[in-house]
Amino acid sequence: MKLIKQYILPLFFCIVCIACSEDDSANSEMPADQVIFDFRQELNVAYGTDPRQVFDIYLPEGRTQSTKVMILIHGGGWVSGSKEDMNLLKDLYLQDAPDIAIVNMNYRLANEDNPPYPMQINDISLLIDYLKSNKETFVISDDIGFLGTSAGAHLAMLWSYAFDTESNVQMVCSIVGPTNFTDPAYLENEDPVIDELIEIYGIDPTTDFLEEVSPFHQVNESAPPTILFYGGQDPLIPTSQGVDMSNRLEALGVTHEFTLYENAGHGWIGLELIDTWNKIKVFTNSHL
Repeated sequence: MKLIKQYILPLFFCIVCIACSEDDSANSEMPADQVIFDFRQELNVAYGTDPRQVFDIYLPEGRTQSTKVMILIHGGGWVSGSKEDMNLLKDLYLQDAPDIAIVNMNYRLANEDNPPYPMQINDISLLIDYLKSNKETFVISDDIGFLGTSAGAHLAMLWSYAFDTESNVQMVCSIVGPTNFTDPAYLENEDPVIDELIEIYGIDPTTDFLEEVSPFHQVNESAPPTILFYGGQDPLIPTSQGVDMSNRLEALGVTHEFTLYENAGHGWIGLELIDTWNKIKVFTNSHL
């Protein structure tokens, strides 16, 4: 597992803190449909009983029951990582998309006794159910988007394509997320780092199971708009993972964008990071 962790740790995210929580100061005497809500944040809100089942939520000023929600899912090879790894993207959304509510979630981490699937997909479902049950309190809508990195991107795509039974997902963004575990670049490789990554989903899993946990095999023509980012020199995610996913979306007629940074690895900085955010921002404005 050490081999994975030295690559999986997000390479371009930094921990940035936001100001402490503010309470809504709406005039309680105003009619409900005329209340103007202030910005408010709540940290480490529990959506389950496990200590890892918590999220931070950032609620925009002036929100209504039509306010859309962007859910951020961290990476870490399904076995590590934290919502704090997504602070840069959270802060960028707060700055450039101030009308969207942001949810930054933790989920239970996999280990030898607790495989990632379906545990982590179940955590996303629990979170969505919690948000829906409390949407009047938060003053948000059921419409959501996902942005995930690495393993979090895999989870975001898989949930959006196979588990969104009520079509609430309006868009999904994958930054270096695995898409197809039946890819020969995985199954026929001789790299111990990649072997260790695959083994998280079980030693010698069946083809049917690998297809069940692969967004590439679960996606269909009703999938939400999808934006993909991959690095040409990524030691964990073969280029084919992004290229084949993009081609699959094209064949199905699903609205999508695909960017491959030829010289980037499992994350990037500088001009490539600026380009990534600019594209995410435009895609979010168009689809969420």
